[in-house]
Amino acid sequence: MALNNTALRYYDSNVLRLPADKRKEYHEQVDRLISALSKSVRDKTKIKITKVVKAGSFAKYTILRRTSTDPVDVDVVFYIADKDVDQETLQSLNDTIYDLLIEQYPNKSVEDFEIQRKAATVTFAGTGLSVDIVPVIEDENRAGYGWQYDLKTGDRVETCAPGQIKFVRDRKNADADFRTLVRMAKKWRNHNDISKLKSFTIELIMAHLVDKQGTEGSIEQRFRNFLLYIAQSGLKDQISFPENSWPYGSFSDPVIILDPVSSTNNVASRLSDSERKAIVAAAEEAWETASFAAAENDNEVWKEIFGPRFKTED
Repeated sequence: MALNNTALRYYDSNVLRLPADKRKEYHEQVDRLISALSKSVRDKTKIKITKVVKAGSFAKYTILRRTSTDPVDVDVVFYIADKDVDQETLQSLNDTIYDLLIEQYPNKSVEDFEIQRKAATVTFAGTGLSVDIVPVIEDENRAGYGWQYDLKTGDRVETCAPGQIKFVRDRKNADADFRTLVRMAKKWRNHNDISKLKSFTIELIMAHLVDKQGTEGSIEQRFRNFLLYIAQSGLKDQISFPENSWPYGSFSDPVIILDPVSSTNNVASRLSDSERKAIVAAAEEAWETASFAAAENDNEVWKEIFGPRFKTED
């Protein structure tokens, strides 16, 4: 017998979802960093910050609670004005932010600073929380929009963090189990070390299935449909959404999933063809395992997909 919705909602609430007290703690930690960094930027640079937005899985409520295999990170987008988008580079912005962070934490109250492709990352030793400081050059003609730079390639894409948050919220409003399904998919990814399948990509694939297949069926069946879609499509179908509008980009990447707030941005552009094949193979294997677990009504088999902490009751 397949797992019923009550069982999987229990698993989500008690194992996957970030607890309210931890969410509050992370909010406070991030707010202190934002306040201190904003003051440093204002006092010591000519950079003009117009807005700060908490983004990513944390803001969308699709984040997993922290475990040894599930890191907790928060994207913090700093919108910056009065910069020439054709001349400004991520490197110069990140270097400035990095120097200010080092100055802000002279006593090593954080364990690590790291410059990634699009952000300077701060990892707090006490809570294990990672905060990505994402500088975005504000588009003064479109509220909430701005340009992000890739440190390695120098490429820039225009996107809208508030719009991405709203996109997930709209899908959640249409489907009460949307975030549960996303968290289940992320847990499958993390337990099976499919690191190239990014969180936003998972959210968008799940949203595509909501748009195309609706919300009928059990949570378990819909999770298996998610795996089956990846396995059968091979991630070769271009995915777009009703929110997408002109102008559209032209892409030749192995996987094409349009950012719902910017049709010129392929959020899956970093995936190579070999990585696509690996994700598809992992999804096919997981679908077969999930189908067997459902047929056998065996929680131990489900642990092969979700890990040893899988449980559906006290």
